Formats: sequence, C-alpha cells, structure tokens
Amino acid sequence: MRPAVSMVARLGFRLQELPSVLGRRLSCAQTKILGSDRVKVMESIVVGDIAELKPNQGTLSLFTNEAGGILDDLIVTNTSEGYLYVVSNAGCCDKDLALMQNKVREFQNKGSDVGLEVVDNALLALQGPTAAQVLQAGVADDLRKLPFMTSAVMEVFGVSGCRVTRCGYTGEDGVEISVPAAGAVHLAAALLENPEVKLAGLAARDSLRLEAGLCLYGKDIDERTTPVEGSLGWTLGKRRRAAMDFPGAKVIVPQLKSKVQQRRVGLMCEGAPMRAHSPILSTEGTVIGTVTSGCPSPCLKRNVAMGYVPYEYSRPGTLLLVEVRRKQQMAVVSKMPFVPTNYYTLK
Repeated sequence: MRPAVSMVARLGFRLQELPSVLGRRLSCAQTKILGSDRVKVMESIVVGDIAELKPNQGTLSLFTNEAGGILDDLIVTNTSEGYLYVVSNAGCCDKDLALMQNKVREFQNKGSDVGLEVVDNALLALQGPTAAQVLQAGVADDLRKLPFMTSAVMEVFGVSGCRVTRCGYTGEDGVEISVPAAGAVHLAAALLENPEVKLAGLAARDSLRLEAGLCLYGKDIDERTTPVEGSLGWTLGKRRRAAMDFPGAKVIVPQLKSKVQQRRVGLMCEGAPMRAHSPILSTEGTVIGTVTSGCPSPCLKRNVAMGYVPYEYSRPGTLLLVEVRRKQQMAVVSKMPFVPTNYYTLK
C-alpha cells in the first residue's frame, strides 16, 4: 500500500517524490492460531472466509459482535507453516486477545485441537513505489513472486525468521516485515542506509490511508457500526453470507440487500479542510451526519474526508454541506479511493 508519510507530505512532497518510507508499526498486535481446528475457531469470530485462503495468502477481516458491530479489523494469513498469523490493532489488543483466548479455550473444552501464541515481534512497514526494489537487496527470495496480500518467511538483511507480507496501510505497493524484536533495530538501520528510505510515523500515514479510502478503527468504524454501514460488505465471504454462521450475521446479512440507516462515504471540498466531528448537512441546512476522518490530500491538493450519512445521501455526486470552524461550505460525495491504489499483483 501507499507510503506512510504525512510527516513528509506536510513539507510539500508528493507520493511520487518519496519512493520508500519506513514506519515502525506500534499500532498492531501479532498472534498465531495453531492446531488442526484453527480455521474453525477463527471463523467463529470473524466474517471472512478463512478456509478458502491459499497457503501464505492473507485477507482483511473483521471481528464482530452479536449486534453486528465491528470489534476490530485485522489481517489473517493462512501460513504454509501450519498456523494462522493474525495482525490486529494494538489499541484493541486487550479485547482482541481476550476474544481469541476465550474462543480458543471454549473450543479446547470441547476437545478441539487449537492453541494460541502471542508473537513478540516488531513490525516494520516499508512502503512506496520502490519498496520492493529496496528490500530485494537484502533478501534471497524473488519479491516479484510475492503479490499483494501474500507472505513468506525469509532472512532480511541478515535477520532470520522474518515474515514479509506484501501489504501495508497506505494504498501503495510495499511490505510489512514481522521481525524478531532482537533484530528490529538492526533491520531498521540496514534499511535506512538506503537513501531512498525515510522514517515516517503513524500520524504521517494518516493522510495516505485516507487518500486510499482505508478505515481507521475507533474513528471510521467501531462497535456502533456494522460492516455494511462501514462500506466493508466485501469482507464478508460468499460462503459465510450463505451460512450466516459468524457473530452478528442475523443483523449484517439482511443489510446487504436493504437500505441501511447510515453509510460511510467519501467527501471532497474546497476551502478549509474537513476534520473529524465536523457536522455534515443537507443543502437545506439540516444536520444529517458527521465527518469521521479528514485532511488535505497531498496528492490531490484538495480536502478529502470520510463520514457517515443516511443512505439516501450516499450516492457519489450528491452535494452536501460541511460545517468547518462554524462556517458552512460545499462538499460532494465522492468515490473512494480518492487516489488510485497501486497494489502489486502478478500479471
């Protein structure tokens, strides 16, 4: 995905001018689900079709509750080493870990073969158009054979036991490297020896994930929003929809064919940038929703945002008003991603 770099973007750089960006992901927790019943256990708490994943293939999925609300978003990878590799948000670490531990314990009490192991690794995100080129200098594996949302364990710049996944949260090509904690500083230093690579923090990533139309848990999605309301219905596997065997299915599945009360949309406007909690109004001046994320787009040189509006106002091209600094200004519902993504796929 695209490089995490609002820190650099604030200085006026465009994406194409920053080939590779390195960010230390302090925003995630890493877990292994082991045993022959691992898929069954994971599918009891997420909406995705984990059983269909090929070896070393991953997918974005969601933990949901019985009311259909989103508990967290996560990536689940079906590793060729015989376990599921789960990356979830560190901000939800306690509740996510408790959810998985309780479910594993529940299945173990029924005689299922399943276990859980917390991975004490760091996660380095190398993002940008030349990220793979930079990384290739430090690995023996051919990264051209590693497409988006797949992973492999390899030695990286002399650090063994690293899991390299072709993903990120910026909309650009790149990788996330799960690295043993003892080797994290060495690996970061090795990557930074390349002048193409610049450090970037989590705040820097925010403008990029927003340009890519990607949600931030706790701002754009939470326990009060369902996958359909959050425009994340695509995370529901076809088989899972038919079986309706995940938490909240009785609420979520019918929403796929109905007009939900609210829906996450993209917004663009001129003037002052829209920010979280800015009211969204109809052109008649009635408050109909709220902005959840917003910032100036470094790539588009326009203001972009996400927010929730009633279904009847969610069609792209719909004109609305947003209140910024107590002043109303025009906004238009826009398709997401705002900036085309550049994920690496095999051709």
